[in-house]
Amino acid sequence: MTVAGTYNVVTKTPMGDQAGTFTVTVDGDSFTGGVSSPMGAMEVKDGKVAGNVLTWKMDMTVPMPMTLDCEATVDGDSLTGSIKAGAFGAMGLTGTRA
Repeated sequence: MTVAGTYNVVTKTPMGDQAGTFTVTVDGDSFTGGVSSPMGAMEVKDGKVAGNVLTWKMDMTVPMPMTLDCEATVDGDSLTGSIKAGAFGAMGLTGTRA
């Protein structure tokens, strides 16, 4: 099964759970896409695919500017991972294929 697709995701942030949509478009061992949520949209940067593991960066602007380092593992229609947010530490990420 491919890791490409659209996922309904929830990130456990210091401001509470943030729901959004994560899109993944695979091209070989890289991917593009983004996250869209009520807080805004962020594009995937440096997206890499290794089997069923995705790693990428995103530039957050709200509530404060910072670069997020992200990793997720896709298992069937489920996605689990973490987002490192600088001094705020790691935030959990879960999702299911839409």
